[in-house]
Amino acid sequence: MTDLLVDVQLVAAPDQATTRARALAETGVDGLFTFEGPWDVFAPLVLAADATDRFLYSNVAIAFPRSPMHLATMANDLQTLSGGRFALGLGTQVQAHVERRYGSTWGRPVAHMAEWVAAVRAIQARWQHGTPLDFEGEWTTHTLLPPTFDPGPNRHGSPPIWLGALGPRMTALAAEAADGLLIHPFSTERHLTETTLPRFEQALTAAGRDRSAVTVVGQAILAVGRTDEEQASALAAVRGLVGFYGSTPAYRPVLDTHGWGDLQPRLRQLTKEGRWDELAALVDDDVVDAIAVRGTPAEVAAELWRRFAGRVDRVGVYTPYTLHDDLLAEVVAGVRDA
Repeated sequence: MTDLLVDVQLVAAPDQATTRARALAETGVDGLFTFEGPWDVFAPLVLAADATDRFLYSNVAIAFPRSPMHLATMANDLQTLSGGRFALGLGTQVQAHVERRYGSTWGRPVAHMAEWVAAVRAIQARWQHGTPLDFEGEWTTHTLLPPTFDPGPNRHGSPPIWLGALGPRMTALAAEAADGLLIHPFSTERHLTETTLPRFEQALTAAGRDRSAVTVVGQAILAVGRTDEEQASALAAVRGLVGFYGSTPAYRPVLDTHGWGDLQPRLRQLTKEGRWDELAALVDDDVVDAIAVRGTPAEVAAELWRRFAGRVDRVGVYTPYTLHDDLLAEVVAGVRDA
């Protein structure tokens, strides 16, 4: 791995996604991704597929509320629309959101995700190679596909499946069964190098797979500014996002790596009490500096290269504030120069 590709989140209402995708492409980024926020995760990618020549992926589409047939169909359509520039990024979310926001079912998430990946693969094999569709799992069954509903082979091949992961079992599943690993942005260099990547590489070896068979996407939260004032404003937003992520019990292992695990239940208590505005105050500079990347565009580019080059294939960047496109362009150019 000699190059580090830089991707950025496409945040835009559907009626603005085309314009925004074009503007982001002009910054020089290599890819655009979406997440399950206030708008559909796939609709902006449909528009971006026609508006740009960038690589596109969902980061992530929440798997369990959608059937594997829905996921396979949407991924196949996006692969066609983009000319083979799409990856289906899937994630589990957490139990409260799956059950109470999506009204879906939560059980054994790793086994459930393994079944969803296998089911999508079975559907893709039917379309691409004519393999009889005969998938029967614990949560889903796919055994019926009359010709009317079969799109046939995709001339660009079946789109790859990438999995979002943080814990050991989901990371292992990505190594064993997926085409890519989306490392959660709530991470640190130490957790990446001491925990995530060793787990991933061990699982690859156990599965008899080569590292080149799987795309690894690191992710980073950025606080970028040319002036002290711009950096302070960005940092305030980043501190709040780090606090939000840090309140999630499933993400505590990242904090435990640094001996900061006691921070998680304190943040969690604030969210239970609805005191969202107070999360940032509990996140000190040491925590921010370990998780986020901050500084001038040149400093951020250099740090992205130092943290991720040679370790991952791509890095997806997040900014929980409005990052002006000229600053983003400087970051991307700086990574390329590195």
